[in-house]
Amino acid sequence: MQVIRCFTVILFISFCTLMHAGSFEDHGEIIYIKNEHLLLGFNSKDGTLRRFDDITEHLPLLAETDMKNSLWHIHIRTSSGITSLDMFSASLFRVETMDTGYLKMIWSDFREIDNPDFEVVASVRLNKNEPVSKWKIYLRGIRERQIEKVVFPKINGLKEMDAEHLIVADWMGSLLKEPRKYMRKNNRNYFGWAYPGHLSMQLLALYNPGKTGLYLSCNDSSAYRKNFGVGLDPQGYLSFQIDNFPEYDTSSDTYSPDYDAIISTFKGDWITAAEYYREWAVQQKWARESRLKNGLVPSWVEETALWIWNRGKVQGVLPPAEELKKRLGLPVNVLWHWWHGCPYDEGFPEYFPPRDGETLFKNQITKAEEQGIKTLVYMNQIQWGNATESWEKENASQHAVKGTDGKTITHVYNIFSGKALTTMCMGSSFWRDKYASLAGKAINDYHVGGIYMDQACLGYLCYDPSHGHPLGGGNYWVKGSGEVTRQIRSSSRSTDKIALSGEGVSECWLPYLDLFLTLQVSKERYAGVEGWQTIPLFQTVYHPYAVSYGSYSSLLSPPYDDLWPKESAPSDTLQLLNESFNEQFLMEQARSFVWGIQPMIANYKDFLATDRKEEIDYLMKLAKVRSQGLKYLLYGEFVRAPEIKVPEKELKISRLSIYAGREAERVTELQGSFSTIYTAAWKSDDHMLGIAMASILDHTFPVKLRFDTKTYGLQPTGEIFLIKENGKEKIGKYHNGKINLTIQLSPKDACILEFTSDNQSTLGNR
Repeated sequence: MQVIRCFTVILFISFCTLMHAGSFEDHGEIIYIKNEHLLLGFNSKDGTLRRFDDITEHLPLLAETDMKNSLWHIHIRTSSGITSLDMFSASLFRVETMDTGYLKMIWSDFREIDNPDFEVVASVRLNKNEPVSKWKIYLRGIRERQIEKVVFPKINGLKEMDAEHLIVADWMGSLLKEPRKYMRKNNRNYFGWAYPGHLSMQLLALYNPGKTGLYLSCNDSSAYRKNFGVGLDPQGYLSFQIDNFPEYDTSSDTYSPDYDAIISTFKGDWITAAEYYREWAVQQKWARESRLKNGLVPSWVEETALWIWNRGKVQGVLPPAEELKKRLGLPVNVLWHWWHGCPYDEGFPEYFPPRDGETLFKNQITKAEEQGIKTLVYMNQIQWGNATESWEKENASQHAVKGTDGKTITHVYNIFSGKALTTMCMGSSFWRDKYASLAGKAINDYHVGGIYMDQACLGYLCYDPSHGHPLGGGNYWVKGSGEVTRQIRSSSRSTDKIALSGEGVSECWLPYLDLFLTLQVSKERYAGVEGWQTIPLFQTVYHPYAVSYGSYSSLLSPPYDDLWPKESAPSDTLQLLNESFNEQFLMEQARSFVWGIQPMIANYKDFLATDRKEEIDYLMKLAKVRSQGLKYLLYGEFVRAPEIKVPEKELKISRLSIYAGREAERVTELQGSFSTIYTAAWKSDDHMLGIAMASILDHTFPVKLRFDTKTYGLQPTGEIFLIKENGKEKIGKYHNGKINLTIQLSPKDACILEFTSDNQSTLGNR
């Protein structure tokens, strides 16, 4: 029997009646909460969500359907397996508290639970004068029970929007057009992203550009483990959900996440969603303690004009960097893989001695340092090869991540040797000490400039009670990762600041890492051209708080580790790619430039300066222009660029990386349509506007800029400067708050247009 109490008045408003009169008469009366922007309706008999309307746009966001979907799902681990509960598992339901903008619902008397005190409480609160709803769940009566996962909220039945776009903070950021069509075509009914991990920010949105969209987030400032998900049901409706992971604490009788789920509506696009998230994000501890914002990043990292990413022995890494530095005339530094004495992706963490031998390695590092070249050496932060001698000798499995079944997470990355790596636990003091000592050895004994900590911006659930961390959920992973960086820095005897880098990007690691590797700039090389597109979502939110660098961008075929099986070595390693892929290289470099990412070339060899002169000259030009505009492209805040019409072109795409395209019958050449001119706008600390532009066209193209200065906080009158590789020159003035400018971009050109108000002075780079 269901019980309804605490109120007798059901809110019906004219808006509801006009749009959906009589839609749900078979499901009981609808309980409404509303503010000026949103209206939410819940079934009075079971709490199912029946209405989610954007009042401002007169738009219902849920489909009219007879399907009954639960707002929450609870997975409880028992001796016989997993018991799953949802709203319909409860025999009793009541609404305990309600006003026009707040609702509290309670489910109790569960057939599967023998505790009469077990209850599930959910509340929904609407922000006053904002299109924002905050969702909270609370479990009580759970003592002696292991709650593995709490899915809440789960919003089902989302109506299809015309020209629908889905964005996810998947590291840098990903955009998927027509997600339902894509999921049906690829037979995928669910996408999930782990936070902290590949989900770099707590942000997901579904929208029609320029019209109403739905925004899903959390206001978790403590990096608790969770998943964000998007599902597709058989009827073609999308759903949003958040999976929350409680700590396994059977002594506690209650559980509630230390944060709210946020579901909002907005009008705009992915930049709009990012700007909204940014309002909250930059107030959080990780932004306040950002190493870049607090001047803790080594100066040589900030000054880097170009990175070279080469692999293998010294001769193939440092001399090319020295040559490139002389050619550029600006700081060049090195990301160095395969320096270590073990085979890549199987022999970790047996890094020492270096494959060149200790004496040669040290001497060459010192020589490079004397020429102003710093090295970031590769050391995977969380993997241990289970075929290594040290795996058995040091009983490494005891300190690896364990699932609920006690098993480790083992994965074969190396397609050539077939040997596996096992994920170690950042909550284990043994592993933290082990990794910190290895990194310390590289810094103190071999004098490297820093450590590239591969897979550092990932997170896992671990259920091993011997590690001393909470079991399952919690926020111990980021804390453990932060502790490792503290240990490494505190043990450093280097006279210069060392740099610590992570793979990908993540808000949680802003206080711990100096720079973040952004390989998604070259996503096509390892993931192809269909479906998900890379967008600078993270840079839009956090650019002034994080140095991002790097790409896979290369003019050569990938190398092959000399320590891998010789019989598997491809015949074309480090050979010139076909000239048809040159435009792909230009496109990747143009993206990096306008998106505020420190440029990188992978697999650089001296002969490229002549054999691919046009492409190397373009890279040099971008690096030089960027060095003139660091106030924007290193320290600036991303803002929406004026609308500019630019041509697109079909480009040949090489889908080759270390592993991608190296297996038999794999597609290695693709084709896709890409922009030929890339632009982005940046605001500096002193409120100037810089618009970065990079063309990959082989002919001159006129770019027309038309915008109102107040859009960017500029005064009605001011001056316009053009920043090129050789410096900055004044090219005009603007008046009456209007910019009306046409600039001729030369073939394969790059520049920054700077707009300053009359009451501003042109300052330095920061």
